[in-house]
Amino acid sequence: MDWYFKVLRNYVGFRGRARRKEYWMFILVNLVLTGVLSILDKMLGLKIAADEGMLTTIYGLLIMLPSWAVQFRRLHDTDRSAWWLLLVLIPIIGWIVILIFNCQNGTPGENRFGSDPKLMDATLVSD
Repeated sequence: MDWYFKVLRNYVGFRGRARRKEYWMFILVNLVLTGVLSILDKMLGLKIAADEGMLTTIYGLLIMLPSWAVQFRRLHDTDRSAWWLLLVLIPIIGWIVILIFNCQNGTPGENRFGSDPKLMDATLVSD
């Protein structure tokens, strides 16, 4: 949950880098929370439209900006500009390419988007 809250605290941080662990832990917690909210929507009968749950929709809107920010930072960690996200406009192939980028290890050391978040995390732990 610390990784999830770290992303939420940096919800407008489109600069810098996000390591794989930060990104994927955020995605995992999002999936779990979305599933729980979806079940609650069904149990309570909260619907906005035919299959749109109210709690799930509200959560999705609230989490949209932090999701984009962490995705930008994740691409920065692999030394790619956020312009690469335009690939999501290409169905299936673009999504697979972005998924591959998100699974790749970040650039070791400093790159044009900042210093290595793994080294920064290691420094914080050793202090």
